[in-house]
Amino acid sequence: MTEQNADATNTVQTSNVENVKPTIVGCSHSDTAQKSEPLIEDLQDEELRKFLVPKLENLPISPPSAVESNFVTYFAPDFMKPGHDQYVHRHANGLCIIGLAPTHIAFKDEGGVTSVDFNVGKSDRSGIKVSGKRKKNAQHFESNTALCKACTKDASYIVRCCVKGSLLEVNDRLIKQPELLNSSADREGYIAIIMPRPADWIKAKTTLLGMEEYRELRKDTLQL
Repeated sequence: MTEQNADATNTVQTSNVENVKPTIVGCSHSDTAQKSEPLIEDLQDEELRKFLVPKLENLPISPPSAVESNFVTYFAPDFMKPGHDQYVHRHANGLCIIGLAPTHIAFKDEGGVTSVDFNVGKSDRSGIKVSGKRKKNAQHFESNTALCKACTKDASYIVRCCVKGSLLEVNDRLIKQPELLNSSADREGYIAIIMPRPADWIKAKTTLLGMEEYRELRKDTLQL
């Protein structure tokens, strides 16, 4: 009787095992998406890194200056007189910064520029004060109007507007620090800021040289 009960128990257990169906755990679409999202993000990060971080071999030897980044430079060689080379830095908003080009004759004199005098013509340019959006009190000058005199030990040279427009300011720092012209004429040693009208700028631009044309013209005297 005991053996029959044991056999019956084994039979029931075996049948239960045979009736058990395997459970298949499926991978939902959301799980797949979650796994693929990091891969997409990694690819996007890599593309962004390539875009933002340039290759070292493509970088210039020295970074561009603020003038090179924000202005387009033109030149007026021999303006009114031989050797009177001047530059015009033009900003995208139309403002023009006027100054002495590195090949200006004043820099060839011994000691360079020793003083700057804004008292030319019938008024002292350093006394001009412009205010407000309408640039009240701004004086309108022709391209050949004198801005100042750059003086050396042996001579003086008239610096002119180069472009027709409204004189917004002069660099009166040069009165006490004329040496700025010798050390950084294209930056802190600028002469004045002028705002030409669009039509006047178009006319003036035709008389000016671009950087490459200027370098070609002055290649014998220009120190690159």
